[in-house]
Amino acid sequence: MEMITNHMPTAELQALDAAHHVHPFSHQDELAAKGARVITRAKGVTLVDSEGIEILDAMAGLWCVNIGYGREELAEVAARQMKELPYYNTFFQTTHVPVIALSAKLAELAPGDLNHVFFGGSGSEANDTNLRLVRTYWAQKGKPEKKVVISRHNAYHGSTMAGASLGGMSGMHAQGGLPIPDIHHINQPNWYTEGGDMDPAEFGIKRAQELEKAILEMGEDRVAAFIAEPVQGAGGVIVAPDTYWPEIQRICDKYEILLIVDEVICGFGRTGNWFGSQTLNIRPDIITIAKGLSSGYAPIAASILSDEVAEVINATEFNHGYTYSGHPVAAAVALENLRILEEENIIETVREDTGPYLKEKWESLADHPLVGEVKIVGMMGSLALTPDKATRAPFKTDPGTVGFKCREHCFANNLIMRHVGDRMVISPPLVITKAEIDTLIERARKALDLTLVQLKKEGLFK
Repeated sequence: MEMITNHMPTAELQALDAAHHVHPFSHQDELAAKGARVITRAKGVTLVDSEGIEILDAMAGLWCVNIGYGREELAEVAARQMKELPYYNTFFQTTHVPVIALSAKLAELAPGDLNHVFFGGSGSEANDTNLRLVRTYWAQKGKPEKKVVISRHNAYHGSTMAGASLGGMSGMHAQGGLPIPDIHHINQPNWYTEGGDMDPAEFGIKRAQELEKAILEMGEDRVAAFIAEPVQGAGGVIVAPDTYWPEIQRICDKYEILLIVDEVICGFGRTGNWFGSQTLNIRPDIITIAKGLSSGYAPIAASILSDEVAEVINATEFNHGYTYSGHPVAAAVALENLRILEEENIIETVREDTGPYLKEKWESLADHPLVGEVKIVGMMGSLALTPDKATRAPFKTDPGTVGFKCREHCFANNLIMRHVGDRMVISPPLVITKAEIDTLIERARKALDLTLVQLKKEGLFK
């Protein structure tokens, strides 16, 4: 990778970072003692750090760099838009060309009758919007008491007060007085750790029926919506059994519950279709989008509403919005990103060529002594680590200890693969080539081998 960037020595950069920068989801003192890894540039699926080391990014940043790094077209579009109209708001009966064009394009791409777009700056913001939207929707329909939103344990819907409440991460709920009222959680469809002796099909139905049970317990007149990711991303790439979603859909239809599908990770090609809802045949009333919308090149997110939801919302003044709702530069960048995804047939390539290739290679890791389960949908995959494949047993140490060790071996071998508890997850840029997939698998296997050696040495592989 050409281009040499002059910068301070790594140690000085790390010291400055530790002195002034508070990192998300981090123990600051521990990070300062270790020193943050300084990333200086990137191209395609490869990052380069301040020491000049090249790293294969199998997480596409934070599940978001769908078209890969270094696409100059997006920089050019951003510069052009900044010169023409760097900012204007969409409050006060005003609009602008990029937001008009992007709204129309999203209506064209989104499934079903999802034709109306409310913009935010991040997936967290969009899910905050959704909470207010569904409550406003029912209030407008004369049912203000319908305000409970049901979600799932171990779901991730952002980290604002509403986003983190909608999510089901216990570590997040433990800080800041969460969840806020009128949000209820049911169990996740994670057969591997929670299915016991049940077969996956039966387990999928049983977990979906917890939604019906919750609706009946709280009263249909109180439940506004159900929110879920097509595939739980940050929860560990949890793929529900095939029986799960049809039953969820049946229940939402039967009880007139709005279905919010959080497509922040699954949207824009990650599952081999434009949206995860299409891959899994779900009919949402609202979808949440962000990340892949601009491939992470600019902060932008949105809620896309069905005709029916929009009709009700449009008939009142919705007292909600953000300074950067439909930001012109972000909207222009998102449009260019969508053009590239479409014109270069990136999603079709994932569905028909590189996705199946990654699936085959990823599933080959199932023979590793540490791997108990392999899951993959499109370009998001997970490996459940276990000391005993037959019983799916956990390790005799704190959950996440082994996953963290494996992640450290990945980093040391120039692969970014994340751990969620003792599950290893990947979500590479959609433009990854077959040769790069081979490298990814080779490095993942090496990290698993090194982890196994370490576990045996520490007496944890039993």
